[in-house]
Amino acid sequence: MRAGRVPRKVRLGARKGKHMPKYLIKARLSTEGVRGTMADGGTARRAAVASAIGSVGGTLEAFYYAFGDVDAYVIVDMPSEASMVAAAATVVASGTGSVTTEVLIEPTTIDEARDVQTDYRPPGS
Repeated sequence: MRAGRVPRKVRLGARKGKHMPKYLIKARLSTEGVRGTMADGGTARRAAVASAIGSVGGTLEAFYYAFGDVDAYVIVDMPSEASMVAAAATVVASGTGSVTTEVLIEPTTIDEARDVQTDYRPPGS
């Protein structure tokens, strides 16, 4: 590595004292993704996800498989939107599944929002 160059995972990592956004990831596996998960095992897949999230400076908080439209629910702390996009795009590009992400909001953020004055006029008023 050249002198003065910051490794990518550090650039995407959290800054000291900065709050890391929390995301809910809904993963849907392709047929190939299900085959691979069954061959490797569920805990191996969870470890692989934790490693991928960690490689962009995030942490895995929870990982659950589920029946229904969504195959896995994952909660992560990520240092930035860019790191979340990088992780999600890597999964999708692999062809083994798709993901949707939702930003999770802390109750204290709702408390803060309650005190913010918004100038808004509803339609038709």
